[in-house]
Amino acid sequence: MAKENGESGDGSWKKHVDDIKKIFDFKEVLGTGAFSEVVMAQEKVTEKMVAIKCIPKKALKGKETSIENEIAVLRRIKHENIVALEDIYESSNYLYLIMQLVSGGELFDRIVEKGFYTEMDASRLIRQVLDAVNYLHSMGIVHRDLKPENLLYFSPDDESKIMISDFGLSKMEGTGDVMATACGTPGYVAPEVLAQKPYSKAVDCWSIGVIAYILLCGYPPFYDENDSKLFEQILKADYEFDAPYWDDISDSAKDFISHLMEKNPEMRFTCDQALQHPWIAGDTALCKNIHESLGTSFGSSNIHSASATSNPQSRPPAKSQSVDCPPIAPLPSAVKAFDQDSDEPSPVREDRPAADEPARPRPSTVTVIHTGTK
Repeated sequence: MAKENGESGDGSWKKHVDDIKKIFDFKEVLGTGAFSEVVMAQEKVTEKMVAIKCIPKKALKGKETSIENEIAVLRRIKHENIVALEDIYESSNYLYLIMQLVSGGELFDRIVEKGFYTEMDASRLIRQVLDAVNYLHSMGIVHRDLKPENLLYFSPDDESKIMISDFGLSKMEGTGDVMATACGTPGYVAPEVLAQKPYSKAVDCWSIGVIAYILLCGYPPFYDENDSKLFEQILKADYEFDAPYWDDISDSAKDFISHLMEKNPEMRFTCDQALQHPWIAGDTALCKNIHESLGTSFGSSNIHSASATSNPQSRPPAKSQSVDCPPIAPLPSAVKAFDQDSDEPSPVREDRPAADEPARPRPSTVTVIHTGTK
């Protein structure tokens, strides 16, 4: 029998349980991270299927208050494109987050399975992400780890909506704490994070731009086998719309991405501005099938849940490990910051690609280099 925990403050929403399996029938393991395990389960009374994130309390040591406050906020989030946190239980040794179960699979997997995929499809996907993140930002919440494998389909239906998951690194703005922690996934992190500058919700908009880039060509905008050089590229916003992979992509799509992947966060599109761009709100997204090239790109990675996969003739996968660590120092120390193991509970932390993975040649590039605002 579970009972309410009303020891202090927002802790009143937690339910104490001696054995979680008296309430839920555990089914299969859905995923395992560095500090948690996610299990499919069925509530015995209602027979409702859920996902339970099981976090050892020892992983939360020293962070109990911040975790409780963070979860209390997340419980108030209600949006059709955000995986809902439905309840929380705790035992002597574990914290259990009862999450909405989504069963449609990951974004890239669905695209590979389809036989037809267009800019318009990508535009509709990004619109849903923008809607959800715009809602988060209106609540003062910054996700801080947006990446493709955190985008899941709600159901196997062809017209299923997309869902944002994994709020392990999310943060509230306006709490008195300045956001300056180096966290997220290296290939998706904004320049101001690497520059050791205080940052804002604009970091999420940058990440959405990176996701949109990958959805249209199949490989990440930044890549170098050397992490220091990778970070230098991101700091300069030094990315390109490579030929021939971008030749059939509309100028409107490139313009949309360029406004999100703007180096200066003050000039970067907000979610609201991005939602009004013609590529999202208008009819400039092309309907030409680009599935053949993308299917090859997405399918070339042998890394499960890779953040970004590469064209077999171009770039290797972007590193997909999420990290949260102390504020980073100037390069090359920034590399060490992102490579450190963290004690922050971020349940979707996939293994990094093997260090000896063979390098692939970079594709031919167009002459214009988008270096952002200096």
